[in-house]
Amino acid sequence: MKFLNRIKPEFWDHRIFSEGPYSSHFNFRRTWYAAVCLTSAVVLAPLIFMAVMDYRATRHDVESEILFTTSRLVSNTGRTLSYFLDERKSALDFIVHDNNFKLNVNPKRMEQVLENLKKSFGGFTDLGCIDHSGIQCVYAGPYNLAGKDYSDQEWYQQAVKRGEFISDVFRGFRHVPHIVIAVKYYPSEGGPFRVLRATLDTAKFTDLLSHLEIAGHGDAFIINHEGVLQTPTLFHGEILEKISLPIPDFAPETRVFEWVTEKGTPLVIGYRYITNTPFILMVVKQKEELLKSWESSRRELIGFLLISVAFILFVILWGATYLVNRIFRSDQKLIVSLHQVEYANKMASIGRLAAGVAHEINNPLAIINEKAGLMKDLFLFKKEYTGNEMLMGLLDSIITSVARCGRITKRLLGFARHMDVSIQSVHLGEVVREVLGFLNKEAEYRSIAISIEEADDIPLVATDAGKLQQIILNILNNAFAAMEDNGQLRISIRMAGEDRVALTISDDGCGIPETDLKRVFEPFFSTKTGKGGTGLGLSITYGLSEQIGGTIEVNSEVNKGTTFTVTLPFVAEEKENK
Repeated sequence: MKFLNRIKPEFWDHRIFSEGPYSSHFNFRRTWYAAVCLTSAVVLAPLIFMAVMDYRATRHDVESEILFTTSRLVSNTGRTLSYFLDERKSALDFIVHDNNFKLNVNPKRMEQVLENLKKSFGGFTDLGCIDHSGIQCVYAGPYNLAGKDYSDQEWYQQAVKRGEFISDVFRGFRHVPHIVIAVKYYPSEGGPFRVLRATLDTAKFTDLLSHLEIAGHGDAFIINHEGVLQTPTLFHGEILEKISLPIPDFAPETRVFEWVTEKGTPLVIGYRYITNTPFILMVVKQKEELLKSWESSRRELIGFLLISVAFILFVILWGATYLVNRIFRSDQKLIVSLHQVEYANKMASIGRLAAGVAHEINNPLAIINEKAGLMKDLFLFKKEYTGNEMLMGLLDSIITSVARCGRITKRLLGFARHMDVSIQSVHLGEVVREVLGFLNKEAEYRSIAISIEEADDIPLVATDAGKLQQIILNILNNAFAAMEDNGQLRISIRMAGEDRVALTISDDGCGIPETDLKRVFEPFFSTKTGKGGTGLGLSITYGLSEQIGGTIEVNSEVNKGTTFTVTLPFVAEEKENK
């Protein structure tokens, strides 16, 4: 309780009362609530909104990056697999078109060819030649497959039909998973065809996929068009088993999609159909594992947000309490002061009466002035009064006194407008260089070349240095906005007569159309509408030039540049800004 009493605001137990004409009617506690709630809403709502938007944008970017990296991995691996198969198929095409092979097909020749294939390409298990009836007449390899009948085999029928064929993985006569590449050819013109068959071990595919670096507990494998696994997997079944995942629709290019398992596990699946083969390459990643790093960043973001909200609330509570306490103390002091003001108002009434009297005096003064003038005019028509110096002197004294009283009342009732004038002698070239000092960094960054030509006979100019700087700065800002990178800015200072000097600023920017040239000094006219222009810069510049007794002119040509010429007198006679 002591701690709460120590931090409790001074106004917390204040009660509204209405005793006396100057009693407090202010509800400080309600004001405190309103200040805290309104400030919290104004400050925290944008912060929370930006945090939510950042959360969504970051998650979207992370998910997009996951899909992109998955697509790139699938595409690169798919090209590797396609090249692997095309390379071996091309080797068989080369063999069957070799006349020496056609004329000398025998077991020894076949074994020699198989040995060369193993050395050059790798992945080959055996090699055989099958005649038009489907009987393997020549065989080289580790299995006893000579004389086997392949006429009922799907791969053989497809090879005869298409001329060449790559089979999916099957066990066949050897009961070992393998792939067959078959090429149909004619050993002699007009004779029966034969089929050259080569067997590839799936271990080569398995080895190629196992070396992939896949994030998110990923898995890479190959299935055929029926969804049967052609290579082993880590999480989705054994070879030649039906995969538990959906068979992706055909697409000529790499595709990536998201899918949720029956257990509710979200997956990212990328796939690619290997051209001219029955294979589909698939890469499967667990989305939750991929998002773990982002989840960690998200927790940090939420933690930072909570700390920020707590700090902001503390500052708001402290600030509202401090301000309302100040208002409470001021209100208490005001009640005391109002009693003193009541008496002071009586004295102030005298001052207001004096002002009113001064205003009322103007009317009789006008009558006195008019009558005295009339009397003087009447006396002037009569010679006996004209020569009376005392009488005429009295009338002149009346008229002079009336004029004096009029001046006094005008001072009491009139409003004199005053502007601070800072006239000093300046070197125009130094002022230009001083203003350019603010723009040198932008000029360096944008590679804008600036040249200054100054005549030797330029004297000091007595003018308002502050207004002159603003004129030059406004023109330079317009020039920089109009120029592209690598532009050129030329500044020249020369005499313009006996008592004036001309400052010329030229750029090679986009220029101003002739239709707009006459309106550039009009207030709120801008060629940069929607790009941050207000249309007041040149209007202000024109007004400042007139105030220091100068003039400003502009010449421009579209796509060639713009030239502003400011002409200044040696001694400025500042004018009021009307």
